[in-house]
Amino acid sequence: MFTGIVEEIGVVEKIQKGRYSAVLTILADKVLEDSKVGDSIAVNGICLTVTSIKSGRFTADVMHETLNRSSLSNIRNGSHVNLERAMQANGRFGGHIVSGHVDGVGRVMRIRKDDTAIWYTIKADLKVMRYIVEKGSVTIDGISLTVAEASQDYFSISAIPHTVAQTVLKDRREGDAVNLETDVIGKYVEKLLSTDDPEPGNGKSSITKEFLDRYGF
Repeated sequence: MFTGIVEEIGVVEKIQKGRYSAVLTILADKVLEDSKVGDSIAVNGICLTVTSIKSGRFTADVMHETLNRSSLSNIRNGSHVNLERAMQANGRFGGHIVSGHVDGVGRVMRIRKDDTAIWYTIKADLKVMRYIVEKGSVTIDGISLTVAEASQDYFSISAIPHTVAQTVLKDRREGDAVNLETDVIGKYVEKLLSTDDPEPGNGKSSITKEFLDRYGF
């Protein structure tokens, strides 16, 4: 589990590609301080397992499914990547609940400056947009951000200069692909409200809109 607060920017040192998978070697510093083999590190918002650590770098295997469903298929030697260690129970929860499981790949439509803020408009599939709401949370390349505007097939976020400077947002250009993860809570609520997955013996879900309204949700 992650929070979407990027700890540092790593650099892809080497990519070993197999027929259906790949092994990434990533140069890093801070995220290696207390990490060990088997730990999880989010790379551009994708939860990967550390397979080796040595002298300022770590390796991680990337499976076929991950390459197909994320922008990791586009990275090259020298690419910058956002890095975050798994959340600690005794730390500050500065972002939102992030699983590191990408829901889809979006495309940067527009980047514009508004005084000090920098706006990014992202085009996304309808299956992703259904969970994105104005003032809600979204993860872009592993960065926890607040949705400022939402339409049918795109949304916008407004980032402060610090966030841009400390993440790979500064490298993004119009047309670039980005990893997207929506707020997991919305997906669970949808599942509970769905009559396609009834509670055993009832024939319908016991959680309804009326039930939520009654108890103040």
